[in-house]
Amino acid sequence: MTAAVSFSRLPGAAPWRRGIKRLMDIILHVGAHRTGSTSFQHYLRGNRARLAAEGTALWEPHMLRKGMFDGLFAQPRMLNGRDLQRRAMGRVRLHAAQAKRVGAERLLVSEENMIGAPRACLRAGSLYPAIGERLARLDAAFEGRISRVIMSIRAQDLWWSSVAAYGVGRGHVMPDAARIGMLAANSRSWRDVITDMACALPEAEIKVLPFEQFAGQADQMLAEATGKPAPKQFAESWLNRSPNVAQLRTKMAENGTLLAELPAHLALREGRWNPFNAEQAAALRENYADDMMWLTAGAGGLATLTEDSSRKRAGFSLPPGALTKGQSHDQQTDPSFQGRLAQTG
Repeated sequence: MTAAVSFSRLPGAAPWRRGIKRLMDIILHVGAHRTGSTSFQHYLRGNRARLAAEGTALWEPHMLRKGMFDGLFAQPRMLNGRDLQRRAMGRVRLHAAQAKRVGAERLLVSEENMIGAPRACLRAGSLYPAIGERLARLDAAFEGRISRVIMSIRAQDLWWSSVAAYGVGRGHVMPDAARIGMLAANSRSWRDVITDMACALPEAEIKVLPFEQFAGQADQMLAEATGKPAPKQFAESWLNRSPNVAQLRTKMAENGTLLAELPAHLALREGRWNPFNAEQAAALRENYADDMMWLTAGAGGLATLTEDSSRKRAGFSLPPGALTKGQSHDQQTDPSFQGRLAQTG
């Protein structure tokens, strides 16, 4: 994997990309899941009109999950004589051209499922194992014109806990002890995820934002994405939070699990759910510390760690009002846009 990235970064690599005139900047916000992506998309929708007036076209789940990417990430196949992957690429190019025709200078695509689903990560016991292939297909759909990628990351023990809790809260099976042990023992880290991303998008700038610093600061995230000042309206929401221990117990009881059958990490605790024991959590935290050291040292030129030096508003701990908001509060806030917000991670 490392060798592949090194070759893609050599002078003269991918010369066809440099021959394409960059008519419009393509900027991806890829999540990750459980790092405030729903809140960021809520903020973007609330400011859609202002962004459009400033030259930023917006694609987000409310639009994309109506079929824009259907067939793009699946195995190549034909249906009624039609190549579904080629048709998906055609849709992407058509809609991007339309955005350009109406005056957009940049296109911001915010959709965490572009890099894979959290349930797929749980099944594989690994952080986004298919991210490289998926982003390579997306880059081909955009004809190699992706200029920047924004990704948020968070400590692995809290990320896995949030992913699993959110899944259980939506009716999925609670990971058993063997699965939890596999998650803790897996050596794939954010460094590997970012390296795969850089291999797939060798011409794109990759900016990494720590969740611990940027939670509740959607305007700062947008400013990092576009390089321009961002509006503050709707910026401090924190939506779609994962359920806590009490809420998980209630959900499992609704699904027929008896109190005596609950694992110790649910039966004996309160507050934030964390299924890892002390040793497992320490190992995951060490992996995250290694990731952050690698990013701080320059990430081998593959990515840039973006840190918020202001911290003037909500960061890791949000105001009490914001903490009460979750999936049930994920409603439209601005009358200028229609429909419910996507229920994403």
